[in-house]
Amino acid sequence: MAYEGNLGAALDWKGRPVRCRECDHQAINAMGLCAKGRACIRDRRARRVETFLRANPELADQYLDHPYFEVRAGAARHATVFRLVPLLDDPEPEVRAMATLRLPVERIRDMIHDEDIDVRIAAASRLTCADLVPAIRDEAYMVRITAVRRMPVEMLPLVRHDPDPEVRAWVARRIDLRALPDMAFDPDPLVRREVAGRLPPDPLRLLVQDSDMRVRFTVAERLAEEDLVALLDDEEPAIRELARTRIEAVPELARQLEGHDGIQGAAVVAFPAPDDSAKET
Repeated sequence: MAYEGNLGAALDWKGRPVRCRECDHQAINAMGLCAKGRACIRDRRARRVETFLRANPELADQYLDHPYFEVRAGAARHATVFRLVPLLDDPEPEVRAMATLRLPVERIRDMIHDEDIDVRIAAASRLTCADLVPAIRDEAYMVRITAVRRMPVEMLPLVRHDPDPEVRAWVARRIDLRALPDMAFDPDPLVRREVAGRLPPDPLRLLVQDSDMRVRFTVAERLAEEDLVALLDDEEPAIRELARTRIEAVPELARQLEGHDGIQGAAVVAFPAPDDSAKET
């Protein structure tokens, strides 16, 4: 009896019922290496195709030119690598992306210019150094993020003014500490919080009066105790309390708490609002 699972009826890619008696793999079916509705190369469900190919990877090569793209994509995941080069020109991006993920880097450099975002992401996840330069100008921010996570640290200053704050946040996480103070005045508070989490003590003082309480809280966590007096009058109670607690833990600094009754009033520096219009959806 066929196992249907929770993926619906066993239909092929043209919507016709799958019939095991019409399949070329009756021998492996008899050995339990495939099953209609669960592991079947003829099924239109990608999960069932993948289950079949995981159990029978030696058959993948013969399905690289199958008319159904889900089969070609699944076969590309398991096939012999030297058979994948023609798939870089496949009409389906899912197939091109899989070939890009598996082929040697010297074969996939041009894929960073592919028309499909997922293929360009796949290429950016494999390429290195100068090969990533086209990716930092890509219109899709996920391509740029993928590139920023892989590129050498010395290339990151090229991307620190990216229009998308998520990209700039990744730059702030990885950029050399000597270049990080230049990002302390980024218009997006989440980027500045990443900066505050890495800055050395001296330049960290730049953010004591930041307009965003999340940034100032990070500063209060990391700033040297002797420099926390400026935060004793912060407008946020949680920041004042953190500064007070850390100062109290240093006996020779505790006297600085005299005259600070926890009343808010410290000025904060306002930053321009981030321009969300530049972020791709």
